[in-house]
Amino acid sequence: MAMWSLLGARGVEVLAWESFGAGWVTDAVKQLKLDATVRTAEYGEIVDFAQVDFDKDVVFTWNGTTSGVRVPKTVSIPADRAGLTICDATSAAFAMDLPWEALDVTTFSWQKVLGGEAAHGMLILSPRAVERLESYTPAWPLPKIFRLTKGGKLIEGIFEGATINTPSMLAVEDYLQALAWARSVGGLAGLIARADANTAAIETFVAHHDWIDFLAADPTTRSNTSVCLKFSDARISDGAAFAKAVTKRLETEGVAYDIGAYRDAPPGLRIWCGGTVETADLQALMPWLAWAFEAEIAALTEAA
Repeated sequence: MAMWSLLGARGVEVLAWESFGAGWVTDAVKQLKLDATVRTAEYGEIVDFAQVDFDKDVVFTWNGTTSGVRVPKTVSIPADRAGLTICDATSAAFAMDLPWEALDVTTFSWQKVLGGEAAHGMLILSPRAVERLESYTPAWPLPKIFRLTKGGKLIEGIFEGATINTPSMLAVEDYLQALAWARSVGGLAGLIARADANTAAIETFVAHHDWIDFLAADPTTRSNTSVCLKFSDARISDGAAFAKAVTKRLETEGVAYDIGAYRDAPPGLRIWCGGTVETADLQALMPWLAWAFEAEIAALTEAA
């Protein structure tokens, strides 16, 4: 919605280091047919922000949900930028300290960090983004559901409780309960601390086992929500098959579900560490992970 309504007024850069960022590249280049500068990085890495021109509109994900890589704290977005920053913060909001003053358009879902219902998204606009909406009309037709202005003015009701397509009020109440719970554990600071503690439990395990490592090599870019791991044992010849076998063992034992790497990502594991997860549960998972690994290595040895 934001990209369709805002892009095209000036140059565009789209940054991608995992599958969802790549999806925004497709939208900008193939759907909107913009002559955009595209900067990409392999899974586990991140683009060089020093090369990004923030006088253009810049589209990026804050946290690579499928790569376990997030924007590091060392990145500074210029306050005097001429372009808009359009940020997908889906698995970052409520778990990371986002620089809101540097983000003009931010989106996130109820589903991720606070565990709400899927299919519900939030859109946060800066005054600069509102100014763009009220002064610029894109060249392409906009579906009714994408329209954020009427008569050259922001449709403020959308941001004050009015609905485009009425969502389930049960889903709304569920999210209000999630927000109340978040306040009870210390608000944003408490949620960040919980996610950091969860990630630390995995970091301790990785530090003591040489057959597993983070997909993100640089610790400053490692996500504290979607933690992605890879198997690094030289005895593993088929990484995808091995990772699938490990996750199947864990699922069969009722220990962990759906922790395999995302389908487009390198083979390995993806463990959710957001604030709704208890650190004790992750600590309990780690010995099981070691057991599943050793069992699969033994199976490989027997097969050989």
